[in-house]
Amino acid sequence: MKKILIVDNHQVVREGVRKILDEQPGAKLFGEASDAAEALAMVREHEWDAVILDLSLSGRSGIDALKELKQIRPHMPILILTMHSEEQYARRVFRAGAAGYVTKDSSMTELIRAVTTVMKGGRYVSASLAEWLVVDMGRDEDRPPHESLSDREFEVMRLIASGKTVCEIAGLLSLSNKTISTYRARILQKMSMRTNAELTYYVIKNGLLSDSIQ
Repeated sequence: MKKILIVDNHQVVREGVRKILDEQPGAKLFGEASDAAEALAMVREHEWDAVILDLSLSGRSGIDALKELKQIRPHMPILILTMHSEEQYARRVFRAGAAGYVTKDSSMTELIRAVTTVMKGGRYVSASLAEWLVVDMGRDEDRPPHESLSDREFEVMRLIASGKTVCEIAGLLSLSNKTISTYRARILQKMSMRTNAELTYYVIKNGLLSDSIQ
């Protein structure tokens, strides 16, 4: 029996993914988690054949959750299922240990193929993502400024651009105001910018902001 853990803020998404996979041949046991803390607890307690993980989780960055899950179970395959476009996060999640990346506007067939692939020990990328990664690899010498940011800096940048205050970001990421201010200063320095307005314009222009930021 295959054990699959589905991690997503929204119950309707978890139920939808569960229904799609449950209709496929073979016995399965599903687990569900609505946030990173719950997912981490379930992974510590049980072994899973695959985890399907959203990147937009309450209280913690999805990439942070991915890294922690891989620390607990290094060989456990994790498939990212998210509304974020591939260009926003693909390089970062694969660097953090993800086995596959699928967007929520993908077909049911593609989701099934992705889950099957990662559970067999493979890696899954869509045809469009594979093409983008090939093109992206060819421009290593001319990378956009945000590629120099760490995963945490990238997350803070997007939250700043969404209009969140230092205090709000600190609360969302469970960090101090001083730490967030330090991240902000470092981000502006790396991006060669001086104001939040410049940062916001850059993020929007480059399609790095999504409606899922809470």
